Amino acid sequence: MKKTILLGVLSVFLIFISCKENATEKVNEENVEKTAEAQANSGKFPVMSFESTTHDFGTIEQGTHVEHVFKFTNTGEVPLVISSAKGSCGCTVPQYPKEPINPGETGELTVKFNGSGQNQRNNSVTLTTNTEKGSERLTVKAFVNPKS
Repeated sequence: MKKTILLGVLSVFLIFISCKENATEKVNEENVEKTAEAQANSGKFPVMSFESTTHDFGTIEQGTHVEHVFKFTNTGEVPLVISSAKGSCGCTVPQYPKEPINPGETGELTVKFNGSGQNQRNNSVTLTTNTEKGSERLTVKAFVNPKS
């Protein structure tokens, strides 16, 4: 009986020792640097400062394609990343910069509207960003005259 217990304890001990690996050898230095940078920047956010967040195309004829360029500046302390931009309908198509915008730099976002629908149209573009709010919203509007 004592031999069985001793053998069991010895087996557990050997398994424990054989599974123990040096965790410091598994640390990826690049990830350590990124984590340190993220911790240093914690609490800091980019800020998208737009010249204007709305644009009125005025009166257009149905089917007329128009576009507007929204200009902005990153007035925050860390690089701005726009991860997506979506129009409120298929008639509003945004094109946004895919590269990070560093603090103090400017960027442009183009919104194309294809003039579908009739009468007053108010469409929005929602940007998913790394700003403190996590998203920004732009608005385009137009009065669309029906085709005669």
